[in-house]
Amino acid sequence: MKRLLFVCCAVFLASCAQGHKSDLQRKLADYEIIKISTPDLSGISDNGKEVLNLYRWAADEADAIYWKQVFGDKSRMQALPDADACEYAMINYGPWDRMDGTTFVEGYGARPLGAGFYPADMTAAEFEKLPEADRNNPYSIVTRAEDGSLKAVPYHEAYAEQIEKICSYLNSAANLTIKPSVREYLLKKIEALRSDDYEAADRAWLSMDDSKMDLIIGPNENADDQLYGIRRSYGAFVLLKQVDLTARIDQLTAMLPELQASLPCEPAYKTFVPGKASVIYAYDALYYAGNYNAGVKVIAVNLPYDEKVQSEMGTRTALMHNIMNEKFNRIVFPVGRLLLTSAEAENLSANAFFWNIVFREVAHGLGVKETVNGKGSVARALGNEALMMEEVKGNVVGLYLACKLADSHLLNGLVTKKEAIATFCASLFRSERFGNATALGRANIAILNFLLEKKALTRTESGKYVINYELSEQAIRELASRVLTIQATGNGEAAAEFERQYAVPGKDYKEDLRSIRLEGIPADLRFVFEK
Repeated sequence: MKRLLFVCCAVFLASCAQGHKSDLQRKLADYEIIKISTPDLSGISDNGKEVLNLYRWAADEADAIYWKQVFGDKSRMQALPDADACEYAMINYGPWDRMDGTTFVEGYGARPLGAGFYPADMTAAEFEKLPEADRNNPYSIVTRAEDGSLKAVPYHEAYAEQIEKICSYLNSAANLTIKPSVREYLLKKIEALRSDDYEAADRAWLSMDDSKMDLIIGPNENADDQLYGIRRSYGAFVLLKQVDLTARIDQLTAMLPELQASLPCEPAYKTFVPGKASVIYAYDALYYAGNYNAGVKVIAVNLPYDEKVQSEMGTRTALMHNIMNEKFNRIVFPVGRLLLTSAEAENLSANAFFWNIVFREVAHGLGVKETVNGKGSVARALGNEALMMEEVKGNVVGLYLACKLADSHLLNGLVTKKEAIATFCASLFRSERFGNATALGRANIAILNFLLEKKALTRTESGKYVINYELSEQAIRELASRVLTIQATGNGEAAAEFERQYAVPGKDYKEDLRSIRLEGIPADLRFVFEK
């Protein structure tokens, strides 16, 4: 009885504490502040340390471009009289909450689906009148000419001031580095930024395999273009390779063609074979900027997206190991302990979280890039649903691969199948906090609802979830097959129906969120970077 009274009092006190906070203060509390310290640089020369500084300054310019792409003048948000609103705007890169899509600054309407890539008053009919090359150019903004008609302006013209500053920093870094491969990459990246032709830079980046330092910079991701899913946003990472951990995962890169062949779908739907040179690198992230720093923080990327380069040279998966550990310890593990039964929570594992993400990023490079029935690229055929379906694919195909490798004992000593599944489910619960305002949020809600429908997950009266591991494997295999088929056939109607059916918060969604909030578990992180 005493224990029950204590629990009730604790919940009451937590509720009171929450009640005394404004909505914005609660939103800010959802992002826990962590300090990103510079790791041991004893093996880095003085020249190398200066190169890292130049990378960071270049990243800041990419950040400035991103503000223009998704909002406009950053100073308008910095000048907000409400300090909480200003701080939250810096997290979200504008006055719109990236978790639920709402506006938190008075005077701003709904977030434009096309961000700053298109005129706010542009109609679909107008857009279709543009030449196809202009419509589908991912490295241009669409604006109005003096006569009111639409025109496409390439990024290197639209953001010329910031791009020239980036190029200046990269040129200085190229002159300082002692690594020929790094110099080649930086010079090719300068050419790419000034021309919006990234193929040579992508190839040079993949060939740069002998440097402990890395810089990912430029317009890579298209998630901010929720209107057409075409235009790409600027972002940057400054990274330091974890050599020992990278060596442990090198064995996976030789298995990509084999993993592709094992996908649970028709042979015709897995004809794209990634290049054998695909690699997976573990890094300490030193700096985030632009779209990678907005809202929920990215912990892994698989690049480049150029299909020709992927096919001929493969990809590089960059894993931000230090940030993964922070997310697992501060968010995934506490959420799993809260919402899973004690028996299931015993299977939560930081190693499983890491390897699930490894395979998720590998999965993004598998499947097909072009439809098998002449509908063009998967992205073009699926339109607005393309981003969400790609996120679903990455997650479920990634877990499918993790389970398959666990079955074949290739992950012995690293992670068990139960650990992979339980940690995956905890991560899904954690992702409920993202809402359905983004493709990633909708994808995670859809996967969770699919698992619940298939009885792979069952919510008990106590609010805890039980996992049926056998049914989980079956459900993941079924969903993987479904999304791979939708992508390969470019079936936009099936993709839209899947989103309508599953990407909607379920009946227990609010209760789960309430439990997580009362426990004081953050939704994500925000960074303070060591100078």
